[in-house]
Amino acid sequence: MYQDFSPIIIFILLAIVLVILPLILQSLLSPRKNKGGDKLISYECGELPEGSAWIKFNIRFYIIALIFIIFDVEVIFMFPWAVVFQDLGLLAFVEMMLFLIILLVGFAYVWVKADLDWVKMKLKYAHGRYSHLKDKEE
Repeated sequence: MYQDFSPIIIFILLAIVLVILPLILQSLLSPRKNKGGDKLISYECGELPEGSAWIKFNIRFYIIALIFIIFDVEVIFMFPWAVVFQDLGLLAFVEMMLFLIILLVGFAYVWVKADLDWVKMKLKYAHGRYSHLKDKEE
């Protein structure tokens, strides 16, 4: 009965060893002195860093990057389909048109919501320092 659990026990022990072993090796191999000064400076292509690494990025950058990744990944699915398009027939063509319609609906939604604008001026419930901005729908 206990032999059935032996693979599980082996995997648990292996997982524990693979977590603890790097920590032990790091503590043994890392330098104990000279942990300040130049050792704490970020290394960026041989250039000295300018300014703080804690700068604020506009959140629009992340939103536009995510939208790009979503549509880029979806478009990649069309390349294998295009390679074998002649062999697939009418059903595959209809499926790809349905796929493209779904993509276009998603793109239209993003466009209408103005998520592709770098500076978004559409603020329905503006409070505080944004209260002077006008809503586009007014």
